[in-house]
Amino acid sequence: MQRRRLVLLLALVATACSTKIGPSGRKETVVDAKYLAKGDIDRVIDTARREVVDGLFRFTEKLYRRNPREYRKGSTPTFEAAMARLRTSKRLDFPELGGKRGGAAAMLAFREDYGGDRVLALMSGLLAMVYAAFEDNDDFYFLDDLDEQKLYNCARNLETAMWKLSTERTPTGELVLLSNELDPNNRNLSFEREFGRVTGILDFLASVVADKHGRIVSKVAQNVATAVFLPVGGL
Repeated sequence: MQRRRLVLLLALVATACSTKIGPSGRKETVVDAKYLAKGDIDRVIDTARREVVDGLFRFTEKLYRRNPREYRKGSTPTFEAAMARLRTSKRLDFPELGGKRGGAAAMLAFREDYGGDRVLALMSGLLAMVYAAFEDNDDFYFLDDLDEQKLYNCARNLETAMWKLSTERTPTGELVLLSNELDPNNRNLSFEREFGRVTGILDFLASVVADKHGRIVSKVAQNVATAVFLPVGGL
């Protein structure tokens, strides 16, 4: 037993070590204590969360650039200020959303009677769902755990959002928010590709977590014509 514990400890220390070039130009081995409490799956989760969140912020940037009228509606009349406001908010409970978060906030973006920043409403809602799917953590350790159903539901919600962006129109027939450019002479499907990439990461992670616990994800068949945002951690 003692020997097994020693082997485990040495393995943990080895994974916590990194080699860097020091000021003298020589290689130095640095031990980061936080990695002593991390397993391989924890590092996978850390990377997956970072990729998902970064992907959604890239998507936000694209939406604002295609719909500049949206960030000009509120108290942040510049692109940079609108992005900074979204990035620095932890709870994403902006006053203009009327207390709505998650799916309820995202739905505001497509309501005809909503006069606020639609990009803020949509992306704050999606980000809140992603944060909830990762249990509001941004760093994972041995004792942390995720719920595969939340991750799966979150992935479906991103698909629902992409469908709504492609189909929801104003009474005059214009898209509520511009995303993909479908002009045959200037096609741009970068929005769809980014959402597809992020959705794939969430689905992969849901499978990993389900397999870890020997559970099965309850898959939901949605009718796109009546699609709603699925619950994610009470949101």
